[in-house]
Amino acid sequence: MEPPSPFARVVKSSERGLLVLVGIVSLLSAALVLWIAHDAVLAAGFAAATMIFATVLHVARSLFRPAAQARIEFDWALVREAADNDEAAIAVTDRAGRLVCANSLHESWFGGPTAPPALGLGDAGESSLGAAGRAAWRDGRASAGGLKRDHLHFGAEVIRGGRNEDHLIWRFTAARAFDMASEARRLIEGEAGNRLGEAGIMAVLIGADGRVQSATRAMLLRAAGRADAPLGGRDFVSLLATSQEGEVRFSAEGAKGAPLRLMQIPLEPDNPETSTLVLILDDDASPTGTGGGIAHIQSLLGILPLGLALADRDGRFLFLNDAFCRAVNLPAGSRPIYPGDLVVREDKAAVADSVRRFATGQAMTGDIAVRLRDQPEEPVALTIAGARGLGEAAVLLSIKDNSEESRLKKQVAQATKMQAVGQLAGGVAHDFNNILTGILGHCDLMMMRHTPGDSDYDDIQQIRSNANRAASLTRQLLAFSRQQTLRPQILQLPDIVSEISNLLQRLLGETVVLTVKHGRNLGAVRADPGQLEQVIVNLAVNARDAMPRGGTVTIQTYSVPIAEVRKLGSDILPIADYTALSVSDTGTGIAPELLPKIFEPFFTTKEVGKGTGLGLSTVYGIVKQSGGFIFADSKPGEGTSFVIYLPVHRAEAPAAPARVKAKEKPAESWGSGTILLVEDEDMVRAVAERALSRNGYTVVTAENGEAALQILAQRSDI
Repeated sequence: MEPPSPFARVVKSSERGLLVLVGIVSLLSAALVLWIAHDAVLAAGFAAATMIFATVLHVARSLFRPAAQARIEFDWALVREAADNDEAAIAVTDRAGRLVCANSLHESWFGGPTAPPALGLGDAGESSLGAAGRAAWRDGRASAGGLKRDHLHFGAEVIRGGRNEDHLIWRFTAARAFDMASEARRLIEGEAGNRLGEAGIMAVLIGADGRVQSATRAMLLRAAGRADAPLGGRDFVSLLATSQEGEVRFSAEGAKGAPLRLMQIPLEPDNPETSTLVLILDDDASPTGTGGGIAHIQSLLGILPLGLALADRDGRFLFLNDAFCRAVNLPAGSRPIYPGDLVVREDKAAVADSVRRFATGQAMTGDIAVRLRDQPEEPVALTIAGARGLGEAAVLLSIKDNSEESRLKKQVAQATKMQAVGQLAGGVAHDFNNILTGILGHCDLMMMRHTPGDSDYDDIQQIRSNANRAASLTRQLLAFSRQQTLRPQILQLPDIVSEISNLLQRLLGETVVLTVKHGRNLGAVRADPGQLEQVIVNLAVNARDAMPRGGTVTIQTYSVPIAEVRKLGSDILPIADYTALSVSDTGTGIAPELLPKIFEPFFTTKEVGKGTGLGLSTVYGIVKQSGGFIFADSKPGEGTSFVIYLPVHRAEAPAAPARVKAKEKPAESWGSGTILLVEDEDMVRAVAERALSRNGYTVVTAENGEAALQILAQRSDI
């Protein structure tokens, strides 16, 4: 039997000491009980119980002592056998950095069982790998990439592991082989190829047999006319044509195409079987190009009346002529960088995309509708053409100055709208007049049966008054629609103004000063005096409402001869002699955006309930029906001026009156006879029939012309 180990001897001596200690404690406890209880039997029993309990615990501990835990030893041969089946080089190091285990691939790559990071990777590689090891001790996992040893490229992953996490596991994996041809194909067919095309560079990948493997969209567009053309497998040389001067062009573009410059880039110079990358650019410096003559081209474009500009492949402006600057309302001395700077934000992307497409594609032309930044409400046509052989210029842009055309379109649209609304207002006024005729007729019939003082007389009179007010509104609608019946006379405008001056003074009030000025040698005009008075009153009332704190209203008449009309240069006012009537105020004025709408019906700038919107439209209708013209000029805060131009009336020599045989005066037929009454409106027909019947006539009615003709054919007493 082996002698007990020192550890066993120490355990046994500690157990005996524990028993002695328990005995001493038992005796002391018994003495304490004896001193407290003064009972020797109780003290002896307590000491005996304590000793028995300690003995039982000692025996139980001896019988059920746990077995000593066996120490586990690692079988590193088994671990290495498992690691050799991995495709990675694996090494395990301990806390001190010593190599514990490594697989065969690790020994093959790094020349033997070498502990990382000292693997012959150079200073940078070992520094990167050492930092990864420190990070793995701290964070549990780390990695390093871009490691190189001789011709081998690989990456490393470091993991902290083990029962107590006191080892590092190093896994090294070889990097994927870099295929230059595949990478070049990926770049050409992807976004990088599009960026090359936008920069004016076409790229094509050609195999060792000279056939196309891949090409950029710009190359496909130029060589085949379509960005999705299937050129794969085509002989690259067949896409090109060489002139007698040695210039290379695309066969699809012919002799008019831009000369090309080709640059070949072998992907693997040492391997003749590898692919070749060819970059193609337009040869701006070719003998047939304009190169140095671009200044002459710009001089020629500068004197043309068309708006023309040149831009390079990046879309930057190189040249803008004066007509182009006027068409886009560019201030003097201002020059934008890109065409997109001239249009509204929503159109910038479309313009930029079109410029790039025409700069890199074939020499073709296209139009795009855009809205200029200074004129967003009026779309204009921007013509873009691909330019070749003009040096840096790759795109020619053209825009037409259509400001005058736009102004005329607005005027025509306004006139058409006013005419349509006028026809509508005339139809409404006609139907409204028929209703009012029936109302007024029945009121008159009822008033014949009632006398003043009767209980119903005042009510009937109120109905009649309101109907007359409605009739005046109808006359305004007819005036606007130019369908009212005028009674024109030869008159002088100062006479009309003088007749209503007192009325105007009362209408304007005490806070408004009325100033009247008359010119000399005024020509007579032919117009309805009552309607002209309404025109002046409407304009004066509008002027008063525009001056809530008071001001001055100026009414002026003056002559406008033909020479002054020519100086005005108006496209609306015909060349003739006019007598003008001007009504001006010092009020708040009208905003520029509202000025074109003031003559529209039911449009008003006044508060709700303070204007019908028919005042100025009525004025417009009366002036137009009288053969005149009206213009408004206003500046916010400075007042408004309305000017009416009426043509001077030229009196013709009266013709000799023809002898007319005097007709015999018909016999009085009041209260007798038969009358045929034709009216399509039932209400008006009923009123007229009752009125005639009251005067003793026999009335036969017809609702239309055909019915009236049938009645005339059947009766002879009408």
